[in-house]
Amino acid sequence: MNPFRPSLRQRVAMALAVMFVVGLALGSGVLALAHDVWVLAGLAAAVLLAGWAWWALAGRTLRPLSRTVQTVRQLGPQNLRQRIRMTGSADVLKELADALDGALDRLAAGYEGQRRFAANASHELRTPLAVQRLLTEVAMDDPGAGQDLQRLGVQLIRVNERNERLIEGLLVLAESDRGLPGKVPVRLDQLAGSVLDTHQELAGKHEVSLHRSLAERMIHGDPLLLERLISNLVTNAITYNQPGGWVEVEITAETEPGPALVVRNTGQHIPAQAVSSLFEPFRRLAADRTNHAGGAGLGLSIARSITAAHGGSIRAQPRSEGGLIVEIELPAKP
Repeated sequence: MNPFRPSLRQRVAMALAVMFVVGLALGSGVLALAHDVWVLAGLAAAVLLAGWAWWALAGRTLRPLSRTVQTVRQLGPQNLRQRIRMTGSADVLKELADALDGALDRLAAGYEGQRRFAANASHELRTPLAVQRLLTEVAMDDPGAGQDLQRLGVQLIRVNERNERLIEGLLVLAESDRGLPGKVPVRLDQLAGSVLDTHQELAGKHEVSLHRSLAERMIHGDPLLLERLISNLVTNAITYNQPGGWVEVEITAETEPGPALVVRNTGQHIPAQAVSSLFEPFRRLAADRTNHAGGAGLGLSIARSITAAHGGSIRAQPRSEGGLIVEIELPAKP
């Protein structure tokens, strides 16, 4: 983009000024009186007044276009039904607004179709998985089942649980991408404390200690999605850790600068160039995609989607000693 390129409003104003000067030069003999000082002063004042009038007229002419830009900037997953719907005569600006409305119609239809497919597919897959799990448990409870069948049943149940988590993650991802229907006041520190309490058993299983620094902080959002956000970050920090490591969750106060939520953890060294890819669905740090013991690869994708639905931002950076630091900015007011 050329920084010296004049704006559309400046070009309209300059065009009006050129038209005025040309008309003044051709239609009057005022320039012939330029020897009089008072005439020069009056002419300078007239030029300044005309310049202000040209600028105001250009702004008034482009005002409908400015309103169109503001409307488009406010569009998001939560209000894809909003349209410009410009009224008035059929001029170029109305044609532009109608074209944008048509593009938004197609975008909303595609977005809603994709979300509906993910939600319907997730719901439909739950039934056969539940039946599969039930049949496996019945077979394992058979008194005549041998050790080989028992070991096979345990493996099948683990695969079934992973598929259930994958489907649940896809459903949450589809719903959070849609946006929030409403927001309520939520104590983020209390929510984080509850999540840490429920993850004590998982942390003990992985020989990881949990630390907390929770200052009082109130935000507006969906409590279930925010709980899932913190839970995903804590689960990832525990799962991709090392024995004897630690996970720290920090909630900063509203009056303090910095992110609202920070999750730090020890673990293996992560290349800086690989951090951004961790937020993509089904992406893991390990190159082996056949080993799903760590999860479905949706944890950070869901965290990013939930953060965006709340109007916030998420970023991550590797620790120099190994592990990851995830910071989340969340607006205090709706």
